Amino acid sequence: MSARDNRLDHSLDCSHARTLLFVPGNRPERFAKAVASGADAVVLDLEDAVPIAAKAAAREAVLAAWASLHAIGVPLVVRSNAWGSAEWAADLACLRNLAGIAALMLPKAESADAVQGAHEATGGVPILPLIESAAGYDAVKAIAAAPGCQRLVVGHIDFMADTGIACGNDQAELDPLRFAVAMATRLAGLAPAIDGVTVQIDDEAVLRSDTLRARRFGFSGKLCIHPRQIAGVHAAFAPSDEDMAWARRVIAADAASYGGAVQLDGRMVDVPVVLRARQLLAQQARA
Repeated sequence: MSARDNRLDHSLDCSHARTLLFVPGNRPERFAKAVASGADAVVLDLEDAVPIAAKAAAREAVLAAWASLHAIGVPLVVRSNAWGSAEWAADLACLRNLAGIAALMLPKAESADAVQGAHEATGGVPILPLIESAAGYDAVKAIAAAPGCQRLVVGHIDFMADTGIACGNDQAELDPLRFAVAMATRLAGLAPAIDGVTVQIDDEAVLRSDTLRARRFGFSGKLCIHPRQIAGVHAAFAPSDEDMAWARRVIAADAASYGGAVQLDGRMVDVPVVLRARQLLAQQARA
């Protein structure tokens, strides 16, 4: 299959995925469970989760399982090795044979050229660049504006390793990274960004706190490393009943005033408030 065929066969989209669940490419016995997990998208990983000695086997396993997994109808993403790395050429040959790939997650994204190059080399597959280094942070606006970039992804664990930053439990030290990603997303008109993983698999409180932080930064997706995390992330991203009741009342008040400014609960309701209410209603509809 040519790269052009790959682009034309693209049918599933993950631009609004709330949960993107990683599964190691060298663990094919886990593929079906990942696709059945309830995650909005599944990321077949050829990079960090796969030892160097197992890279070739991982590509072969993904190729062998692809058709049956794709037929289920869950968006499938592949995380390749980094652009220009020793594994990139072999990864690219694999990617060109994956009909209907939803997106390529590109690790160590540090330039617009890498994003555009990966997009063109794969025949137009959408790119999810991982911002996980100081160089990626420095180039985030250019990366977001690069042809083919669909959504930015925060890779905060690699970012800490690259920069030497040590975080407390609230990860406040990484607020500038998440803010920069949020602003680059807005300036480029991209779908909301995707936050990094929560490594505590069985701690629902930490998972919820991490997801609510991502939501406060305007993100609408999160990387997951275990199926048990899916439900918690979905719940944390969902608008609360109180939020939805408020949004409906704002829309009703706006309609009654024919678009003019009006007071609701002692507060002014104007265009920005109405826009926020509409965003909440749209989030609920997607959920």
